[in-house]
Amino acid sequence: MRYLVSSCLAGVACRYNGTASLDESIRELVEQDQAKMVCPELLGGFVTPREAAEIIGGTGKDVLNGTVKVIEKGGRDVTDLYIKGAYETLEWARKLAVSCVVLKEYSPSCGTQMIYDGSFDNHKVAGGGVTSALLRQEGFKVISENEFMALL
Repeated sequence: MRYLVSSCLAGVACRYNGTASLDESIRELVEQDQAKMVCPELLGGFVTPREAAEIIGGTGKDVLNGTVKVIEKGGRDVTDLYIKGAYETLEWARKLAVSCVVLKEYSPSCGTQMIYDGSFDNHKVAGGGVTSALLRQEGFKVISENEFMALL
C-alpha cells in the first residue's frame, strides 16, 4: 500500500460538520487500491456530526507531551479521544506499511503545517495536529492535501 489518506479527502462525509473535503486525485488513488482511508477522529470514538474542537495553546506535539488539551467549542475536554485516534491511525499505518500519509490540513487531528489556534474564530497558527505529530514522531512521511497536489 502506497498511501494512507484522510477519509474526508476521499469523499467520505466524516468531518465534524458532516461534510467531506473531496479531492478527486485522492479519491482516484483509493479506487485504484493505491491508498486506504482513515479518519483518526472516528477511530478515536467520535461520531459525525460532532462539535468543533481545537487544540488550546499549542500543537499536536504538545498534546502528546501532555502539556495542552483538545477542547470542544462548548468546553468539553476531548484530548483522550484525539490521542486514541492518533494511536489507532498509527497502527493502520504500520499494518499497511504505507510510504506516505496524506492528511487534511487545519484539523486538530490531521493538520500537517497549520491548525486552528484554539480561539474558535477561524484563526490559524503554524503547527500540526495530534495524529500528524504522532505519525511523524514514529518516522512516517506526513503531508497535507495541498502538498500532495504539488507532488502530482
